[in-house]
Amino acid sequence: MWYMLPVTVTIDVPQRREDVYAYLDVLANHEAFTDHFLVDWNILSHDSVGVGAAARMRAKGAGRHPWIVIEVVDSRRPELTVEHGCGGKDMRRRTSGTYRLEPAGDGGTTVTFTNAFEPATLGERLQAPLARAYLRRQNGRALQRLKALLEEDL
Repeated sequence: MWYMLPVTVTIDVPQRREDVYAYLDVLANHEAFTDHFLVDWNILSHDSVGVGAAARMRAKGAGRHPWIVIEVVDSRRPELTVEHGCGGKDMRRRTSGTYRLEPAGDGGTTVTFTNAFEPATLGERLQAPLARAYLRRQNGRALQRLKALLEEDL
């Protein structure tokens, strides 16, 4: 059965939408604001920019953590970037990550990240409420870290 469990987090940043998009369009930049829960990043594609950029990483924490592979599948300047991924045993868990960028007051940007996943096993389906809470917390922290990085770099 194919169904996705979405988790959405949002933050306002003072940078222009075009500048935020340019930063997010480089998949290699994502490690800097997600490495509190995604580790061992490796860029798999020749180019880490735009559609086709791919990377693999592991989730941080106790126990075994199989590789997660993500690839940018859609990129529309300056409003959207979409990543699809797979992970878990036999790479059966499917994921989707979508960054939507909307103009905000005073020339800033509202960044909305929606992360959705398909549990691959009965155990994952049973743990889905805990997984959603974990992802909401980690993705919220990632956007806070993104905001801090943008303030330093842009």
